[in-house]
Amino acid sequence: MSQILKFYLNGNPVQVAAGDADTLLDVLREGLGFTSPKCGCNHGDCGACTVILNGYSVKSCTVLALTAEGKNVCTVDGLADGDKLHPVQRAFHEYGAPQCGYCTPGMVMAAVSFLNRNPSPTEDEVKEALSGNLCRCGGYKKYVQAVMATARGEFGPLPEGSVGNV
Repeated sequence: MSQILKFYLNGNPVQVAAGDADTLLDVLREGLGFTSPKCGCNHGDCGACTVILNGYSVKSCTVLALTAEGKNVCTVDGLADGDKLHPVQRAFHEYGAPQCGYCTPGMVMAAVSFLNRNPSPTEDEVKEALSGNLCRCGGYKKYVQAVMATARGEFGPLPEGSVGNV
């Protein structure tokens, strides 16, 4: 049985039909047409579907869509401010972190959520924060370098407040 789910997506109110067993990933991709969260494993193992839900990174393939009622969901599409990329997005681009790009949206979202909580991490903390996101191309070193550069402020200050909060 389907019902209308209302939440905020990238800061905008949305309404979409969702069934009891639909995941947030299903609703984002199929119901709303947002394809940046990828379905890599559909079991929460790879992190390709990572989004920020009320300020915390979650693997959207493991979150029932109806639990997002009234909450704020942010995908990589909602990070940029017009044409100005979020500092993490700029860092990933400048450091050449994405290779095939499949894992990149999830990596970006995991990094943003992490930096919202720990703006001055150690390299080991960054590695731990990204450990739930798999890169099949093996580009981990560049991802870690990009997050560390963001933390150092190389791409400007992180936006005020936590991304993905209501």
